Amino acid sequence: MTKFKTLDGFDVSGKRVLVRADLNVPMKDGVVTNTTRIDRTVPTLKELAAQGARVIVVTHLGRPKGEVKPGFSLKPVATALGRALGKPVEFATDCVGDDAARVIGAMKDGDVVMLENLRFHAEETNNDPAFAAKLAALADAYVTDAFSCSHRAHASTEAVARLLPAAAGRLMQAELEALSSALDAPKHPVAAVVGGAKISTKLEVLGNLAKKVDLLIIGGGMANTFLNAKGVKVGKSLCEHDMAEDARAIMAAADEAGCDIVLPTDAVVAEEFAEGAASQTVAIGDVPEGSMILDIGPDSIAELKSLFKGCETVLWNGPMGAFEIAPFDVGTNAAAQYAAQRTKEGKLLSVAGGGDTVAALQKAGAADDFTYISTAGGAFLEWLEGKELPGVAVLRAD
Repeated sequence: MTKFKTLDGFDVSGKRVLVRADLNVPMKDGVVTNTTRIDRTVPTLKELAAQGARVIVVTHLGRPKGEVKPGFSLKPVATALGRALGKPVEFATDCVGDDAARVIGAMKDGDVVMLENLRFHAEETNNDPAFAAKLAALADAYVTDAFSCSHRAHASTEAVARLLPAAAGRLMQAELEALSSALDAPKHPVAAVVGGAKISTKLEVLGNLAKKVDLLIIGGGMANTFLNAKGVKVGKSLCEHDMAEDARAIMAAADEAGCDIVLPTDAVVAEEFAEGAASQTVAIGDVPEGSMILDIGPDSIAELKSLFKGCETVLWNGPMGAFEIAPFDVGTNAAAQYAAQRTKEGKLLSVAGGGDTVAALQKAGAADDFTYISTAGGAFLEWLEGKELPGVAVLRAD
């Protein structure tokens, strides 16, 4: 496993520590509606404050595209962060300049402040070295807890880390350790579950995983594209017919690498995608012309459970079917619940990530029992693709 600098042995007492968090939280009418991202970075902030650091939190909110837009102000986020920490969080009306310097200058050891939205400055997303230098001038050390932003080489995620002593916060550390244990140095056999609508958005993910895992279990709409590429009729199912050649190339690469691709053997089909639509279960080769595949069937569920039983590690990205509405959530729910049960019993290491994935596992009631669930979207996918993430590379220990 690659070694990263962490808070262990990182001297912060009496120092100004710039913490890049991802507090891009949902808001409605100026109020934070979901505090998950805030809650997950609290342990890092509390640890730094307890060690006598002067904690300066920076983050972005939304996409103001380099302009000051009041609707994207972080002031309500600072209020919510204060509630989560159980202490007031002072707020600066800019992330650089006079007000930031004033608020930071008034800090005492153990204080936490938040600076205004980084993306009010276009230089942030341009990874501008002069802007990074302004951020660095506010602090003595840098800590990042923003894995979900680490695939972007921005001033606050990459450039500033080169200007100050840098370390991963506890959330970033947990993320890196979980991901490493699932793909970089996993216990075999390893299964990767990849679902979702289209293979065109996950070509690189599938190509990279086929070289690294023992089983590549494909579900959702993308399974239909693979079935079609094998000459199986999929009716009016969601299917990228123009990606057949790409699907065959992935299957050939997997075969060469000794990776088994697992596709559904039966399916739940309906003539319309609607809540409670009339549906039937058919063998995968018997999909009626006017029907669409909306979930995996009972035989496929049984096969997944059997495969999970023989695995040490499962990496999960994407649902098995149209999990949003019944009765097409059965396959995703059953597979997720079984993986969660095996994890709870200590027989499986399970790591999941990606937007739809988190929603699907929460809906299945399985999220709490997975070993680790990443809330990162793009960063998680780029990691699955085998790409080096700029915001992670700067934390490598020599």
